Amino acid sequence: MGEIPETPQSETTVMPDTLTLHDSMTELPAAEWDAVACPEAAEGRAVDPFTTHRFLSALDRSHSTGTGSGWQTKPLILRQDGRIVGALPMYAKSHSQGEYIFDHGWADALNRAGGRYYPKLQVAVPFTPATGRRFLCDAGLRDTLLQGAIEIAAQNRLSSLHITFCTADEAEALADTHDLLHRVTQQFHWENRGYATFDDFLADLSSRKRKMIRKERETARAAGLTIRSLTGDQIEPAHWDAFWAFYQDTGSRKWGTPYLTRRFFNEAQATLRDDMLLVMAFDGTRPVAGALNFIGRDTLFGRYWGCVEDHPCLHFELCYYQAIDFAIARRMARVEAGAQGEHKLARGYLPVPVHSLHWIADPAFRNAVARYLEGERRAVDHEIEVLTAYGPFRRVQSED
Repeated sequence: MGEIPETPQSETTVMPDTLTLHDSMTELPAAEWDAVACPEAAEGRAVDPFTTHRFLSALDRSHSTGTGSGWQTKPLILRQDGRIVGALPMYAKSHSQGEYIFDHGWADALNRAGGRYYPKLQVAVPFTPATGRRFLCDAGLRDTLLQGAIEIAAQNRLSSLHITFCTADEAEALADTHDLLHRVTQQFHWENRGYATFDDFLADLSSRKRKMIRKERETARAAGLTIRSLTGDQIEPAHWDAFWAFYQDTGSRKWGTPYLTRRFFNEAQATLRDDMLLVMAFDGTRPVAGALNFIGRDTLFGRYWGCVEDHPCLHFELCYYQAIDFAIARRMARVEAGAQGEHKLARGYLPVPVHSLHWIADPAFRNAVARYLEGERRAVDHEIEVLTAYGPFRRVQSED
């Protein structure tokens, strides 16, 4: 299911460039991949860790992606003179799970009309609703990679190609080229306005919201738990044993089956621990809850939360307030708190647009989706405007 045939159609030559389709991230040299995925990391931390070779190959090695997962790894590589100069983190999908910009309704509509939506191609980071570069190349090479991906989809009679959580720059540059459709959805992000302390952030809020957050933090601490923020070598294998239990509980309730395998966290311990912030709550020495974040150059990315005991307001403390504390201490620009959740608004996270691009093979179906997206964009723009106006920040200096 979701297999792309191994045929010459998966390799295209555009002189003097060569596009090749691969079956695993582990086939590709890490240094060459990272040179196009995160060239800035040569002088420090990557903008985000999600398109690094170590992250994507950890998904493959742990069998979180690959055979049986519905995420068949198919990175598309552009070479010049034998050297990698561009790449797409691409997957053949046999379902629409783990994407966070969902197209279940599109799949149902095409299937009811007698078409076949799956398999499809997805340019994305699996299970990761975080905006980042999807065209891992210089801007002038984007069109070559895009054209190659569309040709692979068309030659293999796939229904569609989806580029999700791309940057605004990529969306603006490529929308309406090659019949791409531009979709806009939303998330909630916290922005650092030059705060030196958490109290500086609170001072920016309305009196009512400031009191609410203080009360929530007091309530979480009243449970008598010890909260620790761990990163790098502070994270030990035993912490992953505990977090796996948290993750399974959340995954079984939200998705039915957790997306990541237990082995992923072993891979994370070996290769990704410097990219991660693990916030854990302990009852004595026993871990009872945790939140996993990934660390970018200027952004902290909230990813997973789970617990084995329920404590009032502990979710807010571990996922949102501890993340803000960390970002302020590290002078980071923002915290991206993941998908969905208007409850984040009252806690200082404001709505921002999220972009994706979509190529659909069937012209009639494409036109129907285009009409839907027009209305959706207007609705999202309006919702962002309204939610921002009702945000928690002070409107006038004299309010307090």
